[in-house]
Amino acid sequence: MAAWAGHGDQDRSVNRWVAGARPRTLPAAVVPVLVGTACAAGEGEVVAWRVAAAGVVALALQVGTNYANDYSDGVRGTDAERVGPVRLVASGLASAKAVKRAALGSFLVAAVAGLALAAAAGWELLGVGALAIAAGWLYTGGPKPYGYYGFGELFVFVFFGLVATAGSTYVQLERLTGLSLAASVPVGFLACALLVVNNLRDIPTDRVAGKRTLAVRIGDRRTRALYAGLVGGAFVVAVLCATARPVALLVLLALPLGVTPVGIVLRGATGRSLVAVLAATGRLQLVFGALFATGLWLST
Repeated sequence: MAAWAGHGDQDRSVNRWVAGARPRTLPAAVVPVLVGTACAAGEGEVVAWRVAAAGVVALALQVGTNYANDYSDGVRGTDAERVGPVRLVASGLASAKAVKRAALGSFLVAAVAGLALAAAAGWELLGVGALAIAAGWLYTGGPKPYGYYGFGELFVFVFFGLVATAGSTYVQLERLTGLSLAASVPVGFLACALLVVNNLRDIPTDRVAGKRTLAVRIGDRRTRALYAGLVGGAFVVAVLCATARPVALLVLLALPLGVTPVGIVLRGATGRSLVAVLAATGRLQLVFGALFATGLWLST
């Protein structure tokens, strides 16, 4: 019986850390690599190990940022009241030191994979990687976390849209392309939509905690409109990209997945109802990205 109990405790421990990594946000890391690699296809050789390494960098940065956010909010006490996904430090499921180590370990994994890509594609990537890690830590860390001042969406758009997508093209071709920059826009829009709906849900608690997120700054009604605009804008820009690679219109098959969460948000859902919207947005992001990438690749 003791052996079984130990196994159960181990499973619960693993589950805690998986939940703390916030799996629903991980499409924001996978999608730009898929789309950026598809943009590179047809313009040069796609090297499999570079795709894998770019994926490791993106996933490790996302997980590291999530753990860093958990740690910084936990030690500040700004996550004491929360409706959404589990927070390890605030809930007492893990110590602040352990979560900090997990964040730093994730960033180290990203740095090692990024170093390999820099050695192959250009040392200038080291500077980009260093900025990405710093941005991930300073989102809610440091003396003046920019996520508390309404700049979180800008960070997400730049690093999980522009940098991750165009960067995934760059590590293949060793140059940027107009298509990769254009394709990074809808990717960034959907990554921002994920953060916007998360912050929409947290407006009441963030306001009390002194977190001046963009949602807190612009208010409930405008935040809902922003979410709808980001989802709709992603499809509009993807269709424009299809003028260069027509099969990219496959992305329109994902449109029904966007209708339901947008409708729920615009009808005024709050609290736990928005947790389901967060999950739906993650599914939309993943399916959108897979279809968009497939269409871009098949057009070559």
